[in-house]
Amino acid sequence: MTGADQAITPIATADPVLGDFIRRAGPLGHRSGSGGHFAALGRSIVFQQLAGPAAAAIHARLVAAVGGVVTPESILEAEPEALRAAGLSASKAAALVDLAAKAADGTVPLDGIETLDDEGIIARLSTVRGIGRWTAEMFLLFELGRPDVWPVDDYGVRNGWSLIHGLPSTISPKALLLAGEPFRPHRSTVALYCWHAVHVSRGQAALTDAGAA
Repeated sequence: MTGADQAITPIATADPVLGDFIRRAGPLGHRSGSGGHFAALGRSIVFQQLAGPAAAAIHARLVAAVGGVVTPESILEAEPEALRAAGLSASKAAALVDLAAKAADGTVPLDGIETLDDEGIIARLSTVRGIGRWTAEMFLLFELGRPDVWPVDDYGVRNGWSLIHGLPSTISPKALLLAGEPFRPHRSTVALYCWHAVHVSRGQAALTDAGAA
């Protein structure tokens, strides 16, 4: 049984509406690792404030532009024009280069970063240009598999929560922060199902019976 499976019962107990959505959604797939901590952070930088398909296309071009593997060395060796040609904005290209430089010289060491707690990791990564709390939270959730990440500034999570609960407008980050308290220490699972609700609303995923969000 996975951590997500173990989280479902206490989540459903705390919020029957969310529990019903989870029951109809069924188990969610888990995104595999992205080739190391640096590559995962690079992917999160690319995906900042972009829709999934567009970001995925840019990320694929970036991987090709740096020789197939996103490492500090491959980013630092790439010509700035190659990064921009892949579709990166100037600010994202600068963020990748800053991350590569700080990872390479040890200013922001990534080896062993998983030994820090969540807030320690967020603090360390936020010293890199272009990396804020959201990017660090995506790293915690998808790369490190931390169980209690609650990215309230993510529009998809806010939108999904609002869809599941039939709210007339999208919940605010402040309200979502409070709404997430009953789900500690399982908020990562709640976030994943909020994203899934958005996919259902767009016809990109289906529920197992009638009454979909």
